[in-house]
Amino acid sequence: MAIKWRLIAPCHFGLEAVLKKEIIDLGYEVAQVEDGRVIFWGDPETVARTNICLRTAERILIEIGRFHAETFEELFQGTKALPLEDFIPEDGKFWVAKAASVKSKLFSPSDIQSIMKKAMVDRLSGIYHIKTFPETGASFPFRVFLLKDEVTVGLDTTGDSLHKRGYRKLTAKAPIAENLAAALLMLSPWHKDRILVDPFCGSGTFPIEAALMAANIMPGAYRHFTAETWRHVIPKKVWDDDFKEAREEEDRSIRPDIQGYDLDPDMIQVAKANAKMAGVLPMIHFQQRDVKDLSHPKKYGFIMTNPPYGERLMGQEDVAKIYKTLGERYRHLDSWSLYMITSYEKAEEMIGKKADKNRKIYNGMLKTYFYQFMGPKPPKRT
Repeated sequence: MAIKWRLIAPCHFGLEAVLKKEIIDLGYEVAQVEDGRVIFWGDPETVARTNICLRTAERILIEIGRFHAETFEELFQGTKALPLEDFIPEDGKFWVAKAASVKSKLFSPSDIQSIMKKAMVDRLSGIYHIKTFPETGASFPFRVFLLKDEVTVGLDTTGDSLHKRGYRKLTAKAPIAENLAAALLMLSPWHKDRILVDPFCGSGTFPIEAALMAANIMPGAYRHFTAETWRHVIPKKVWDDDFKEAREEEDRSIRPDIQGYDLDPDMIQVAKANAKMAGVLPMIHFQQRDVKDLSHPKKYGFIMTNPPYGERLMGQEDVAKIYKTLGERYRHLDSWSLYMITSYEKAEEMIGKKADKNRKIYNGMLKTYFYQFMGPKPPKRT
């Protein structure tokens, strides 16, 4: 009988639709969309492929079960009823890596983790007829969400979050997460034939993610995942085939027009080092440049940026000046579009224009807005 799992892909709040489209484009059936996550159907091959290919997800979880629990006894019994032995072998190392609770009677993460671990041990003791588990084998971390007393138990196949592509060894003071940058690029009409400039590139995340997309380099093609060690669940050949296919579809010869500027020369060196690590340095032009010098001779380009917000880094007057300057330079760029993510409340006022669209997105715990100032479409090529 073919294996069919419910898989959970968490993402940034406000970007569920982008992730849903990515999953559908890979050929998988979406079961439902909830706040901050997309649930879809798949098998062992799906787990490998989505971990390697999804640009906007946080991780991939196999849903082990859902149940209602208002008391610790209900939590214990609900956990004990889960088919844990389908995944965890006798020597497996298993624990509840994270518990999150919203509007539920059980709210203490450490208590939830502890009770569930006891229930898991109780179940597996009965299955394997052993009292003490060596836990010397593969790792099986669980993640648990409680929402209005409904418990969802997910087995984490990913390990380090999917935003950790492996290229960002050095960061700016307020970096944007790689999967968030990829999602914002996907929300815009930018594609590899169009110019892209980030005048506040910091550690280079926007230009690097754009170059990875342009060259069709999959975000997880050069990293490892927790589920690679679960040979009894996902055969090694499945992973080998998916890694091989992902790498064969790359086009590293492409030379898109992607540019990253920053006032800080040290940040330009950091961005270059990160781009080199990602294998896309030849695809990006990095330069030390002040936003007041932003100009470009070509038309129909895109500014995609994460300007300073003023959170911890600088005073409000300095922030206002930066946005005012960005607005002035943008008005001089004939037929360009401007996309920016910021928590700065006066962004539109200082830019000097109302955004055509704006979207509320949570960058961690920080509420930000993705402002979209849309230029005209370029004429169709004959």
